[in-house]
Amino acid sequence: MSEVADLAAALVRIDSVNPSLATGAAGETEIAAFVARWLRDAGLDVTIVEPVPGRPSVVAVARGTGGGQSLLLNAHLDTVGVDAMDDPFDARIADGRLHGRGSYDMKGALAAVMLAVADVAKTGLAGDVTLTAVADEEVASIGTEAVLETLTADACIVCEPTELEVAVGHRGFAGFEIETRGVAAHGSRPDLGEDAIVKMGPILVALAELGRRLEDGARHPLLGPGSLHASLIEGGQEFSSYPERCVVTGERRTLPGETLALVERDLRALLGSGTNAVVRMLVARDAFEIDPAHDLVRVARTAAGTRDVVGLPFWADSALTGAAGIPTLLFGPAGGGAHAAVEWVEVASLERCREVYREIATALCG
Repeated sequence: MSEVADLAAALVRIDSVNPSLATGAAGETEIAAFVARWLRDAGLDVTIVEPVPGRPSVVAVARGTGGGQSLLLNAHLDTVGVDAMDDPFDARIADGRLHGRGSYDMKGALAAVMLAVADVAKTGLAGDVTLTAVADEEVASIGTEAVLETLTADACIVCEPTELEVAVGHRGFAGFEIETRGVAAHGSRPDLGEDAIVKMGPILVALAELGRRLEDGARHPLLGPGSLHASLIEGGQEFSSYPERCVVTGERRTLPGETLALVERDLRALLGSGTNAVVRMLVARDAFEIDPAHDLVRVARTAAGTRDVVGLPFWADSALTGAAGIPTLLFGPAGGGAHAAVEWVEVASLERCREVYREIATALCG
């Protein structure tokens, strides 16, 4: 195997399922220790940031000689669960692809950026190059939030998979719950009961209509329209009773400029008058974009050899680094199966990522 494939496979073999997604999951402790040890051996200054016990992130700095711009490279350590997978940690390579949980999202890119930062550490660039290998990106991003409390940079590359394209934006999201209340009663007593599930019916129809309006509405040139879907529904006590309560959980994917207040207003409006339904907003993250004419984008496009830029449908920690005032874009490998039962990354794209990360660092910090 190549150097990058060997390192990526070693990372995939370490179980780092996010414990907020699966009770008793391994978390980031073992993989953070591996990454920290590897980067120290490569000559970087390494610290551990652990805002919550058992959820460490690694910060590694290739110190510059002084006077140059600084670059932050961000990758995450955690993965989603593995219940649907066969041999999720076997790190099998076949037909130029590395298979296993996290290979694509995003331990392959983590391996590429670890090697790239080790490469530039040997060249003596003027500016600092910092790698943050963070915890908890798949849930609440406590890792990136914590490291941004203590560091900044002149530019940032978030190494999520982009199919070797330079990505300059992605959608945000807002989770929500809508609850209807009824009156519990024996199924034989319609005079006493009120059906909370039936009350949810018109609201589900209204949610579908709002989703259609979003699809037909304003479109971002790279990100398309906003979207909405119902994710979970629960309600009732048992077969022979009128249900006292029904709750729908849903998700609204947002475009740059669409605020949480706007999302909440639209949801409340669809409930109509004379209803006892309640809307509760859950976790939300803003969408992200950088001006495609920004100098960072120009440098990245030159390094990657791409003419165009793209937008991404998923949310990433780039929204946090961008909100912190750091010019940010995304660039990462090609593959497939993020969060799916079969996940893989193209090894050749990892080799290319290593080259591009190194070239961007040299152009900005050298």
